[in-house]
Amino acid sequence: MNWETMNSILEQIIGDFQDRPLPQPTRREVALPMLPGKADTLIGMRRTGKSWRIFQAMNELLATGAAKESLLYINFDDERLYPLTIADLHRIPETFFRLCPENKQRRCHFFFDEIQNVAGWERFVRRLLDTENAQITLTGSSARLLSREIATTLRGRSLATEIFPFSFREALRHQGEDDAFPKRPGSAHRALLGNRLRSYLETGGFPEVQGLETPYRLRILQEYVDVVILRDVVERHGIGNLAPLRYLIRHLLGAPAGAFSVNRFHNDLKSQGIACGKNSLHDYLAHLEDAYLVQSIHVDSRSVRQRQVNPRKVYPIDTGLAQAFRHGSGMDRGRLLETLVFLDLRRRGLDIAYFRSEQGYEVDFLARTGDGEVLAVQVAETVADPNTRQRELRAIEAAMAERKISAAVMVTLDEEETIETTRGPVAVVPAWRWLLREE
Repeated sequence: MNWETMNSILEQIIGDFQDRPLPQPTRREVALPMLPGKADTLIGMRRTGKSWRIFQAMNELLATGAAKESLLYINFDDERLYPLTIADLHRIPETFFRLCPENKQRRCHFFFDEIQNVAGWERFVRRLLDTENAQITLTGSSARLLSREIATTLRGRSLATEIFPFSFREALRHQGEDDAFPKRPGSAHRALLGNRLRSYLETGGFPEVQGLETPYRLRILQEYVDVVILRDVVERHGIGNLAPLRYLIRHLLGAPAGAFSVNRFHNDLKSQGIACGKNSLHDYLAHLEDAYLVQSIHVDSRSVRQRQVNPRKVYPIDTGLAQAFRHGSGMDRGRLLETLVFLDLRRRGLDIAYFRSEQGYEVDFLARTGDGEVLAVQVAETVADPNTRQRELRAIEAAMAERKISAAVMVTLDEEETIETTRGPVAVVPAWRWLLREE
């Protein structure tokens, strides 16, 4: 592409952006640091709303008085830019400043979507950080922007922000529901929130599938997974043996909140006549976590050996994906609820492990804050049955005793009470209240 043609196309793209009103996406809770000298990189699974989050950021800037002319948005998926090379990238800021010279005298904001489509883009971004008074935000679908390797790629010049599917509060907001509620809502409001929670448990939080009929929703979510397999795992890592990879994905998504052992799964594959080495299975799981399709946690222990010999617990990044890959006609609602609680803790940036006592009692999560506080969280669909209640409390008390924890939480679908134990109080909280808490 010659110089004049490229300049003309860039002028058109920048002009189109300046002329069009910005989209008004559903507001997300996740904040972007936007620190001087650092590029913000939005990472997460495909279709979670990373591009829409940068439009939210633009609207927030305009609301604080920034001029729209000081914003630059380039979507590198735009076919008019093909074939753009790294040698052409410098024309983008040159055209931007030539069209609006006063931008040289103020702080600007550059938003680059799908920038990984241009080989060598990293050097361009580093140069902009060093030479221009501009805040840079990057998003993309490639595993190069999904993974934490971006921090190495930009040599410590970036801060990563994870974008997950809609939280429960965001899903309510997207549906036009009031996402604020009184501390003690009336029975009608409680019933409404409980119904919305059950719907969210089934649908999940991917923005595109909200409000769709079940067959279309499941088909779209299955296609999401197919794209992740092809683009973010197979193509990137050169995997040729697809059978064990697909078997692994179906197993993990169809059994949310399940314990996973590579050794046991390897034996299962052998019984099915599927050849795959244990090292390859370890790699596959790491690739799936890197692409944010699933996330896993280890047993809570200071011993590396204990973490290695005990199975991991693996969670899909969204309960909707679990529904799309369920085995048989139904799904254990308790496992889906546990997945929701895990994702909530993950969104809040807590360090998460599961607890297993010497007697084999298990608590779903020990969540640690940055200041070292530990919260024990047990999840159960209901504790109305006396045997279930006793079993869950026995595990919680064991965790409180061994880890010196003074209080714990049990998340259920509907129940709410405080249970006094010999180790301290256990707050039984309905899931809708837990997910909507402010702290």
